[in-house]
Amino acid sequence: MIFEGEYLNGHRNGEGKEYFYFDSKLKFEGEYLNGQRNGKGKEYFYFDSKLKFEGEYLNGQRNGKGKEYFFFDSKLKFEGEYLNGQRNGKGKEYYFDGKLKFEGAYLYGQRNEKGKEYISDGKLKFEGEYLNGLIWNGIGKNKKDEIDFEIKEGNEKGKEYNNNGELEFEGEYLKGKRNGKGKKYYLNGSLEFEGEYLKGKRKEIKKEYYFEDKLKFEEKYLNVEKNRIGKEYNNDD
Repeated sequence: MIFEGEYLNGHRNGEGKEYFYFDSKLKFEGEYLNGQRNGKGKEYFYFDSKLKFEGEYLNGQRNGKGKEYFFFDSKLKFEGEYLNGQRNGKGKEYYFDGKLKFEGAYLYGQRNEKGKEYISDGKLKFEGEYLNGLIWNGIGKNKKDEIDFEIKEGNEKGKEYNNNGELEFEGEYLKGKRNGKGKKYYLNGSLEFEGEYLKGKRKEIKKEYYFEDKLKFEEKYLNVEKNRIGKEYNNDD
């Protein structure tokens, strides 16, 4: 059985339930109109049948208010507005432990316009405007809650922090992407990479390091990333 519920003129209409075709576990329960999900409903994960999503549907897609849940424990992952199956409008994202990760606006599934991003201990990480999911205008703060960098129209110098508020990257940006000189760090704070970026990707002369800040590899890209010359070092050098 893959469906049970109400029909009208051969189409699903009214309350109903969908099941996974291979073993009849519950997949969805809610309202239908002219054969499509329409109105309030709930989706479930296959493996453990835990709640995946609950909210409003229109023409078979998520439309209106809804909530998403994490796979492994069904704790709240996101709550907000949807349009044609994507996050669109105001919304909030959460960490695994329920603490707020982000609050702001979305457009076509990506962060857009005003928003606030937080590290896992609840302190502000970034506040400002986003464009197509990238930080665009605003200020970033460090673990001490001090203003650490400012981004204007996706350009200038900036810093990125991981969810624990530790420095992950510092360097130059263009249109919200890493572009120009930059440094990337390991979780323990030691340097992982220093070199140049182009449109978010590593490019030109670069150096990589072991955890202890010892040089691991240095190379120079030649035209395309597949062609390069370099030197490699072991951890004892």
